[in-house]
Amino acid sequence: MNIEDIYGNLPVLETPRLKLRKVTMDDIENMFSYATNDEVSKYVTWDTHKTMADTEEFIQFVLQQYESHKVAPWAIEYKETGQMIGTIDFVWWKPSQHTAEIGYVISPEYWGKGITTEAAKALVQFGFANMDLVRIQARCFVENIASQRVMEKAGMTYEGTHRKGMCAKNRFWDIKMYAILKEDFFQ
Repeated sequence: MNIEDIYGNLPVLETPRLKLRKVTMDDIENMFSYATNDEVSKYVTWDTHKTMADTEEFIQFVLQQYESHKVAPWAIEYKETGQMIGTIDFVWWKPSQHTAEIGYVISPEYWGKGITTEAAKALVQFGFANMDLVRIQARCFVENIASQRVMEKAGMTYEGTHRKGMCAKNRFWDIKMYAILKEDFFQ
């Protein structure tokens, strides 16, 4: 299995409440509404979007990734409204190592409702079933308690804290590492 096999035609994944699909330019307003929120960008590596042009630039980057068959995010669409409410992706995938890392962001109106966990479980299931993965990990800043809960609810196990494990936004962050193994997922 290689990256082009998945990202050459990013599959749609469905859960009871969500559709995970390609990001499109039609998602710009929904993405802009959460990407401009300082609370949303507080614990991610990217800066708060200041203008619609920031969001358009990001979506153009994603579309280019799709065209180049490279790792790119799925939009999280809430089925009840048909609106894009966030993104989830394998932020990196090492096929030769059979490992990948997931990352996610969601609009604050949907925080605390199990939606990010639902999307994460779908991506973990897909990774183990379709990408020949044996390990899927996720990381978050130590301060991001909500993300830690998502990882735990998605079945991941806390593996440790990397002190000053990432430099982002002009500072060093301690990073918590979580992971799940294929054999644990299919128990």
